[in-house]
Amino acid sequence: MKTVPHRTVGRLTLYWRTLRDIAREDQSHIYSHFLASRCGVTAAQVRRDLMVLGYTGTPARGYDVRKLKDHIEAFLFPAEEQKAVLAGVGNIGRALLKFFTARRPALRIAASFETNPDKFNRVIQGCPCHSIEKAEGIIRDLGATVGIIAVPDEEAQFVADVFVASGIRGILNFARAPLSVPPDVYVEDIDLAMSMDKVAYFARQSLKSDRSKAVH
Repeated sequence: MKTVPHRTVGRLTLYWRTLRDIAREDQSHIYSHFLASRCGVTAAQVRRDLMVLGYTGTPARGYDVRKLKDHIEAFLFPAEEQKAVLAGVGNIGRALLKFFTARRPALRIAASFETNPDKFNRVIQGCPCHSIEKAEGIIRDLGATVGIIAVPDEEAQFVADVFVASGIRGILNFARAPLSVPPDVYVEDIDLAMSMDKVAYFARQSLKSDRSKAVH
């Protein structure tokens, strides 16, 4: 099976969300340049990405919104339920559990893990929480393939090792520690602090520019 670049997959998820919104607006067809403008990419990029799916529109009407949405959905999302697990049920972990509930029916966080005994054997945001020491057996029993790491930086590699040993093949990492995993395990790093620092920096630069223009 041909490997699709991760950036292409990321854009396809963006197209899918955008098409879902457009379908709710009762718009039946869309041209590539309009979809591109809604997603912040070029029309040529949209067409190249959709070629990966083997889906084409027509010069007269463009793409059928619902059919294209369904086509992308069939490509991106599993036909059967795919299970994920979460390590770390602190503020970020709880927010993730709340966010994902019912948003991705085919991708479900089926279990969470903690080192804090006060959280063992509890249901938090609708998800059972267990000791991290029991993680390998539970993950294998569930057949989970996706792991989310929302633990302190110094614990992240330990959790990653447990996940990999348990059969996890994709990791969403909210810790700032770089993870060492086998090449066949995909890792997506989410650095909220870095993103906030970047936003704050460019906000300051924009303000300085406005002040400079006002002086001159």
